[in-house]
Amino acid sequence: MKKITAVTLTVFMLITMLAGCSGSKEAASAAVSGDGTLQSQIDTSDEYIAVCCLNNLEYFNAHKYGWEKAGELFGVKTSWVGPTDDDVSAMVSAMDSAVAKNPAGIAVWGYDPALEASINSALEKGINIVTFCGDVSTSDRLSYIGSSQYDMGYDGGRLYAESVGGEGKIAIMTLPGNTMFEERQAGFEAAFAEYPGIEIVAYGDTKADTVTAVSAATDIINSHSEITGFVCTDSTGAAGASTAVQEANKAGQIDVLGMDRNSDILNQIKDGLITASIVQNDVSMGYWSMVSLITAKYGGNNIALTSDDAAAGVKTAPNNIYTSVNLVTAETADYYLEANEWYAGNSF
Repeated sequence: MKKITAVTLTVFMLITMLAGCSGSKEAASAAVSGDGTLQSQIDTSDEYIAVCCLNNLEYFNAHKYGWEKAGELFGVKTSWVGPTDDDVSAMVSAMDSAVAKNPAGIAVWGYDPALEASINSALEKGINIVTFCGDVSTSDRLSYIGSSQYDMGYDGGRLYAESVGGEGKIAIMTLPGNTMFEERQAGFEAAFAEYPGIEIVAYGDTKADTVTAVSAATDIINSHSEITGFVCTDSTGAAGASTAVQEANKAGQIDVLGMDRNSDILNQIKDGLITASIVQNDVSMGYWSMVSLITAKYGGNNIALTSDDAAAGVKTAPNNIYTSVNLVTAETADYYLEANEWYAGNSF
């Protein structure tokens, strides 16, 4: 009887252990599959749309790449829409068309205040909206993801001022009338005001077009023989100023501080034709825009501020997510050029 009891007990314990192992495997399997996680809640049929203009610029390849890769990481559909040129009305139309598709979320370049009504209309329909690269701060968008425009100009201006020993006659190449570029310009102006030896002698309107920027910079050189440097609030300003300086046979006499990391700018930095360029962390803008929209839709009570955020009327999304700003020089340009080749492979 003792032997039978021992065998019976052994068999019982073995069955119990196997059952326990089976349960552990099922639990592990559930954990691996993502059950109960944020990823498991995401609807893979969701579409997220980015709305932009000036889509012909190489500058936006990095944003598109970051947006596309973020979509792949979360397993959702992504698209990128908008005009290729500086056409605000066409961008508003693209935004309205995106809203009409009722997507899971929209990231829009806050290029112009004219987008405010479209942004607010989308939010009223329950579509989450974030702005990137540039902001429409008067709208009710959830978050702005990108650089601090003023700080870009201010930090860049101080770096430039130090590099020229705090002395110089400077021209600013910019886009008058556009809030984003005016903020960068204001940053440059504030930085240069801290250096008595630096004087802003002229402003050039690039109209976000290289040919126009060349003409504007040429006019400045012809009318201001004392000019020692150009600083630029956009990439076309640097390209235009560099060309104008070379055509005037003043390479090495007039510095050019660029903005952004277009390949033509980077190659000219390597060749010594452009001194340096202020570089935004543009690829991360696309990524963090997606993270913000996913969080807004699926974060729910996991990041609640109150027991009922809707009833309490509170906002949990960050007002601003500021990405980093860097300076590219001849020593680091190749690293950026290699990344530009990756970014050009986006599918939009």
